[in-house]
Amino acid sequence: MQLEAMNSFWNVTLGGLIGSGLATAIVGTLLLSRNTRITEGLKSDFTDRLNRSSSLRSYQEKALAELFGPARMQLARIKRAFGRWNRRNDHLETNIIREGNVFLRDLFLAKGHLLPPELFEDAEKLVEHFDAWLEEYERVRVSKSEGDKTFVFAGPQGYPFPRDSERRIVEHMERLQRLLYGELTSAG
Repeated sequence: MQLEAMNSFWNVTLGGLIGSGLATAIVGTLLLSRNTRITEGLKSDFTDRLNRSSSLRSYQEKALAELFGPARMQLARIKRAFGRWNRRNDHLETNIIREGNVFLRDLFLAKGHLLPPELFEDAEKLVEHFDAWLEEYERVRVSKSEGDKTFVFAGPQGYPFPRDSERRIVEHMERLQRLLYGELTSAG
């Protein structure tokens, strides 16, 4: 009887060990599979975010370097020249203001794909002003149909310089610059 009890004990114990070992292996396999899926999902999400982030930064750097930086410098150059333009000055008008207007118009037309949607209308207004100014320049200076005017202005023809559009574009460039490179301070 003792031997029978001992065999029964070992059968139950062995059966319990095998059963619990099998159950543990199944649960372990399921948990490992679930953890692998979660890990792969996290890796994929991280990679997607990293790629989007890298792509966004690449776009921002390209927009700043190819569109907003050159536009900002040319707008500042024209503004300074306009501030000095107190009498007829063919060099200033032709070589700075006219060339600047042509450069900016062509820049916005060629690099318009780098504009964020909220600035597209502002760029269109600037291009329209530059086109109107260049038409007026052609009429006044080249074909001389207006006599010998002191200044060439597109504003009186209904195309004043869109200062708010200029401001928004410059502000966007400054935000991009801070975002990409932090606060820049001048040395000195």
